[in-house]
Amino acid sequence: MILKKGLFLAVGSCLISVQLIYSQQLTPAQRLVLTTGEDSLNAGTSKSRTVISGYGSAFYQRDMNEKMARATLERAVLFIGHQFNSKISFFSEMELENAKVTPGAVGNGFQGEISMEQAYLKFNLNPRQYIVAGLFVPRIGILNENHLPVNFNGVERPLVEQLIIPATWRELGIGFYGRTRRIPLNYSIAILNGLNDATFSHGTGLIEGKAEGQGAYANNIAVTASLQYYWKEFRFQVSGYAGGTNGLNQRKSDSLQLSHGAFSLPVYLGEANIMWSHNGISAKAIGTMVSFPDAADVNRAYANNVGKSMYGAYAELAYNLLETSPKLKDQQFNVFARYEMLDMNNSIPSNGIYDGTLKQQHLIAGFTYLPVPNVAIKADVRVMHTGDENPVLVVNPSPTRVPYRTNNSFINLGIGYSF
Repeated sequence: MILKKGLFLAVGSCLISVQLIYSQQLTPAQRLVLTTGEDSLNAGTSKSRTVISGYGSAFYQRDMNEKMARATLERAVLFIGHQFNSKISFFSEMELENAKVTPGAVGNGFQGEISMEQAYLKFNLNPRQYIVAGLFVPRIGILNENHLPVNFNGVERPLVEQLIIPATWRELGIGFYGRTRRIPLNYSIAILNGLNDATFSHGTGLIEGKAEGQGAYANNIAVTASLQYYWKEFRFQVSGYAGGTNGLNQRKSDSLQLSHGAFSLPVYLGEANIMWSHNGISAKAIGTMVSFPDAADVNRAYANNVGKSMYGAYAELAYNLLETSPKLKDQQFNVFARYEMLDMNNSIPSNGIYDGTLKQQHLIAGFTYLPVPNVAIKADVRVMHTGDENPVLVVNPSPTRVPYRTNNSFINLGIGYSF
């Protein structure tokens, strides 16, 4: 929706990046919407030098094919930040997924995890530019920077931005952010540790290759950059990523017949997205492509059956039913529909095995109710269609396994909060 003079509010469109600081000099569509303690610290408007903030979500999901339902505390995140002076600040988030961490595998598919989602220093150079260093989330896609549960429609995060762009994607590195003086253009460029191709897994894209700050290989590096442009009620963005995936030394690389070096066995990712909002109606769309030219070499070395290319796209339309109600102006009731399509083995190397289940279409429809801007109550139905299952990839199936169906549907209920 649009709030007053064109300000983007979190649900229905997407919260404008909290890294658009010093907003009083920007166009109306760029003005900062402060909704959490972290936002105020980032904007330099916090009344306290040390800030505590956070967010979380929980959901219920019923799989109609399996006739099974699951419920979990998906995540609880605690943010602690500190402003040393007007130039230097510290930002950190610790995340607990699925309520608890226990040793060994969890049979229900909800493995608990504790991790740092971010831990970085921010150095303000001037009112338009700053540097971040440490574990941070680069500007890639719509969701990665703006992933609070009140910032997106649907109980589940968009699947394209989970499986193709692996949100929440954070790595160790250094980044430079800024905006131009005369036009509403934001830019960023960052150098990060690279991915680890040995841990790429069939069916999860780049997700398992992330180090997320834990003993990342630093022999290989990556570069990412973005441009954001604001025009009237639109925001346009393009971003890209290029980085090596082999962090082994020469001796180990030679033993596996893999090339080595800073950008060896590279992965390339590009995306473009657009968001628009007007009088309670909002829309957004994104398209992304991943290329992994040397997938055959990695499959030969690790037998992980990864593809040479992946793609994904989605489009969403939403409307706030309370937009015209003066008595309920602080609340939102967004009804929405989103269509997603993706293929995680769009092209495969000669030593790969095609998996039709990784070519997917999803239609999601539902509502998000915000009684206050920082609390969301959500419900939706997701209808999924995929390609056929490849029997070659079904190894030692359980006798109680439900036969795979190319059509399925899911009922989702959830809550989310931020403060």
